[in-house]
Amino acid sequence: MAERATIYGIKNCDTMKKARAWLDAHDVDYAFHDYKTSGIERRQLEAWAGQAGWETLLNRAGMTFRKLPDADKADLTETKAIALMLARPSMIKRPVLDTGGAILVGFKPELYESAFA
Repeated sequence: MAERATIYGIKNCDTMKKARAWLDAHDVDYAFHDYKTSGIERRQLEAWAGQAGWETLLNRAGMTFRKLPDADKADLTETKAIALMLARPSMIKRPVLDTGGAILVGFKPELYESAFA
C-alpha cells in the first residue's frame, strides 16, 4: 500500500476498537484521527458525503442523533446533515477509514479484507 491509511472516529467506541484491532492484526499502517480531540472539517465531511453519501455517513442509530429534537431530525438534507455532524461529531458513523484511494464507512471485516488485499 503506497499511502498510509487514516481511520477516523472516537477512541472509546467499541466498533472503533474492533476496526483498529483488525488493522493491527493485518499489519496495516494507519493513523488514528479522534473527532473528540481533533474535530473534523466541513470540507472533509463534504468529500466523504460525495464519495459515500451523507445518508451512509450520518449515524441515525446512535444516542446523539436519537436525542435530537424532532425538528432537527425532520427534513434532513445533505447540508443539514453535515451541519449536524460538524456540531456533534458523534453523529458520524464510525469508523471512517480512508485507504488513500477509497473510504469505507462502518466496520465490516470482509470490506477491510478486500480493501487491503
